[in-house]
Amino acid sequence: MAPTDKPLLIKRYASRRLYNTETSDYVTLEDIAAFIRDGREVQIVDLKSGDDLTRQYLLQIIAEHESRGESVLPVDVLTDLVRSYTSQAASVVPQFLAASFEMLRDGQSKAMENMGSMHPMAQMPGFDAMRAQQHAFFKAMTGGMMGSSGPMPETDDDTPKSPDPTGKAKSGDDLDEMKKQLAAMQEQLSKMGKK
Repeated sequence: MAPTDKPLLIKRYASRRLYNTETSDYVTLEDIAAFIRDGREVQIVDLKSGDDLTRQYLLQIIAEHESRGESVLPVDVLTDLVRSYTSQAASVVPQFLAASFEMLRDGQSKAMENMGSMHPMAQMPGFDAMRAQQHAFFKAMTGGMMGSSGPMPETDDDTPKSPDPTGKAKSGDDLDEMKKQLAAMQEQLSKMGKK
């Protein structure tokens, strides 16, 4: 399924079955997870009420992966998330998480660029397959969790590039600045937790 700017609309019927409006067939949570891994934005709405259920279903997909032993989120992170719902930090957490994933995306992009064809490891057998696997893993980790920023643009060689409005690659200075901002947010969250 090719990524588009328009989210894939999934309608939930009263029977709780999920209906893909593009292909006119029923889908499962695993199908929706696959769409997201492929870089597609998804919107799930209740047919009768029109309520947006996307967040609820994305959390359910994550919970199912975690329950199958595909743990990505450490228990302390999950605990902190639960605490954030009842603390003053709740207003800062979404921005903090978005900035953290953006920094992860930028770091992955830089690492993939550094592992380009000029790197000595590029001559190793299986290097391209390893690089493709890393790219797929990163895409699965960040797909759908970045809000409006969407999937990372890709070049012809499937090397992910960091989105930048100027069209220029981010420099090390930008990464350092983002690290400083992340540290400042962490400090602010820490202070809010002590109140």
